[in-house]
Amino acid sequence: MTTENSVTPNEVQPRPVLDRLPKYAAGKPPAAIDGLTSYKLSSNENPMPPVPAVLDAIREGVDYNRYPDPLATRLRAALSGFLGVPAEDIVTGAGSLGALNQILQTFAGQNDDGVPDEVVYAWRSFEAYPICVGTTGAVSVQVPLLADGRHDLDAMAAAVNDRTSVVLLCTPNNPTGPALSRAEVEDFIARVPRNVLVVIDEAYIEFVRQADAVEGIEMYRKHPNVVVLRTFSKAHGLANLRVGYSVSQPHITAYLRVMATPFAVSSLAEKAAVASLENHADVVERVQTLVDERTRVTEGLRALGWQVPDAQGNFVWLDLGDNTPEFTRLAAERALSVRAFGNEGIRVSIGEEEANTRFLELCSNYPKGPGVS
Repeated sequence: MTTENSVTPNEVQPRPVLDRLPKYAAGKPPAAIDGLTSYKLSSNENPMPPVPAVLDAIREGVDYNRYPDPLATRLRAALSGFLGVPAEDIVTGAGSLGALNQILQTFAGQNDDGVPDEVVYAWRSFEAYPICVGTTGAVSVQVPLLADGRHDLDAMAAAVNDRTSVVLLCTPNNPTGPALSRAEVEDFIARVPRNVLVVIDEAYIEFVRQADAVEGIEMYRKHPNVVVLRTFSKAHGLANLRVGYSVSQPHITAYLRVMATPFAVSSLAEKAAVASLENHADVVERVQTLVDERTRVTEGLRALGWQVPDAQGNFVWLDLGDNTPEFTRLAAERALSVRAFGNEGIRVSIGEEEANTRFLELCSNYPKGPGVS
């Protein structure tokens, strides 16, 4: 008997690891419903376009027949000034996911003795983590989140052993929302061997309003085994242009540049990212609009009796368990697409004001929310 994906010995076959990897499920577009404007709340996208100066820069275009600068020199120079770090400590990639893949391909995988490295991270967290880790040949060590959606840093520290090469800290955690504090990350790093790379994934850092939240750049300056991941996809609204980067000390970036994908950031993407940094005050203003909407949504949910984790990204998490498929269907019937995770829960991105209001209306009429009696 053969299955749909089975192959005969005479056919070209992929690496066996592909059968063991989960499939990445991108957020689905919303259904078209007569009389309703459809809204996509499933991909943590910024519902607003880039700031006007970025759109102007994009319209000016680039030499499309020429390859981009493989080192993204202009962008790294702009980031250097913006972050107050040496340009040499910045390595660009196709979004923060591209930058993460560069890190894992450099520091995790199968060793010469055939024993794989281990990569420790919280779960549930960014769903690309197990895919990225698995493709390198390394082994994922998933540490369950605490009941409030936060990283269990004590358990993560206990999971580190002599086979651990990388630890991933997602803050704010996608999809649950809480951010890590400076003190708890400092304590965690102190318990991790210095030869273990600690990656602080800050894709949503611009949305964080927690007073004591960790800032990866501070940790990178203090700890030689820390790498910071950031992106222009979320706050800057450049998801389609794929611009991300990592920041780490020279003994790490020297290896990352060997593994970096050439020309990963196009000239157009670089130009847009530089223009966005040059007009950062406008970006901050737009981000605050989304943060204000996030506050309205979370306060609205709690007023309805829903228990939701602390939301520090541009999304909220509903721990719906077995009710996840039903809620997803009800949202779709209201022209809202949300991101469902099996029978665990739903992540809902903060979108346009009307979309957020419609989401709250759905929650007000749904009797099975977490904590709602």
